[in-house]
Amino acid sequence: MTEQALSTAVDVVKAPLLYKGKVRELYDLGEHYLIVVTDRISAFDYVLDPAVPQKGNVLNRLSAFWFEQTASILTNHVIHTDVDKLSDVVTDPELLRNRIMVTKKAQRIDIECVVRGYITGGGWRQYVKTSAINGIELPAGLRKNERFEKPLFTPAAKNDVGHDEDIPFERMQELIGAELAEELRDHSLKLYEFAHGYCEERGIILADCKFEFGLIDGKVILIDEIFTPDSSRFWAKDKYAYDIEIDSMDKEPVRAYLLNSDWDQNSKPDPLPDSVVNATTNNYLNIYERLTGKSL
Repeated sequence: MTEQALSTAVDVVKAPLLYKGKVRELYDLGEHYLIVVTDRISAFDYVLDPAVPQKGNVLNRLSAFWFEQTASILTNHVIHTDVDKLSDVVTDPELLRNRIMVTKKAQRIDIECVVRGYITGGGWRQYVKTSAINGIELPAGLRKNERFEKPLFTPAAKNDVGHDEDIPFERMQELIGAELAEELRDHSLKLYEFAHGYCEERGIILADCKFEFGLIDGKVILIDEIFTPDSSRFWAKDKYAYDIEIDSMDKEPVRAYLLNSDWDQNSKPDPLPDSVVNATTNNYLNIYERLTGKSL
C-alpha cells in the first residue's frame, strides 16, 4: 500500500469530539459541525484493521459532489470542504485535506430513508420470506435483482446501538407525523430518480440508496452523506443479471474475503491481507472516477 490510511483525526483536531462512528467523526465548532471522514472500514458490524487508504477521501469528495449536483432539488447541510479555512482548529491540514466537511447544525430526524429501485439485498430477503418489503405487498414471481416498475420507499427507524429497524411507511408517519413523513418520502424518491438517471448515463446502476434528513427552523435539509459506496449500492451495467449476487462497487472484496475465510463471525476478524485492502481501495477510486469523470 503506497498511501497512508487515516484511522482517526482526534490528535489533530482542536475541538470537542461529539461522536465517533464506524467511519465518521463529528466535532463541535460552536456554530457549526466539523465532519471528518476517516479510512476506517466496517463489515458485519465490526470495524476492521487495517484502514483502507483513500476510502475517506473518496467518500467525502463524492458526498460533496452529489450535494452540489442535488442542491437545486433540496437544500443540504454543507458550508464548505476547505481544510485551509480551519487553521485555528486543525493542526495538520494535509492529513485531513479532502476529508472534511463543515456543516450547518441540524436536528437529525431519526429515520433512515431508503429507496430501492431493484429487488436485492435485504429487500430480496424480506420478499422471499413474506412476499412483501416493509409491509408493501409485491407480485409473486419477482426475480432477484429485477427492477421495480416504480422505486420503493422503505424507511428504517434509526438505532444508535445495533441495527436500524425496517418499518412500514405507516409506522414512520406515527413516529414523525404524516406530513413530514410524506415530505421525506417525496424528497427521497426525487433524489433517487435524479441520481439513477445520472449513473445510467455512465454505465452504472444505482440499485438502492439511503438518505438522512434534518430540520433547521422547521425546514427539511439533506444531511450526512449521499450516493457514496457506503450509502448506496452501485452495479456496473455490464455485470447486471438476474438470480445471482452481483458484485457491488464498494467494499465487496472485504465482504467476500471474510465470507470465504475461516472467521467465526463471533469475534473481530484478523487483519485484512494487503491484497484485499488494495482491491478495496481500487473499487472506491474506480467508482469515484466513473461518477465524476475525475481522477484522484
